[in-house]
Amino acid sequence: MNYALLHVRWAVPAVTAIMLAACAASKPQIAPPPPPPPPLDASYDWHVLLIAPFGSVLKDIPLAVHEVLVFRDEAHGESPAGDPECYAVSGTGPRFLTRSPSSYLLCFNRGKLSRIEATVRLPENGSAQIVADACALWTKNAHAPNTAASAGPEGSEGSKDPAACEGADGGIAFAAHIEREPNEVDTQLTVRLDASELTP
Repeated sequence: MNYALLHVRWAVPAVTAIMLAACAASKPQIAPPPPPPPPLDASYDWHVLLIAPFGSVLKDIPLAVHEVLVFRDEAHGESPAGDPECYAVSGTGPRFLTRSPSSYLLCFNRGKLSRIEATVRLPENGSAQIVADACALWTKNAHAPNTAASAGPEGSEGSKDPAACEGADGGIAFAAHIEREPNEVDTQLTVRLDASELTP
């Protein structure tokens, strides 16, 4: 009797250990979540292009500039502010998307700053991601200027041009688009800022 009781005393802990081991082995292993992406460089924010508030006069611009002739492409429409006087920066403009713009224009309507245009060159293989990251940042607290135009034929989202981004924030309308030149190894992103309150 004591011999059988002794076997039972040893068998119960052994069975318990085996059952615990089986439960532990059958638990699915949950992979830790991936680390969050690093924050975007401050130069991804289009506000860095505003070196002076809209409505400023030419003498208040903190950079040396020279007047340029601007030929408008009809595909992108005429300037909403009429026929402004535009100036290019003599030297380098503000750093944008971690790059120095290849073109940086300040346009004045009736003597007041009403438009800014900047163009940066992006590598072809990374331009889509750069534009997507920038657009997500820009539209986070902005609203689309024309939701009907950016929606699909039945009002659905998802038909937006991935190579373009537009919206409005604080009385400033922004619009960016990618241009790919034939036989070029890089891509150009042009962003245009318009002061909506200065538009007649």
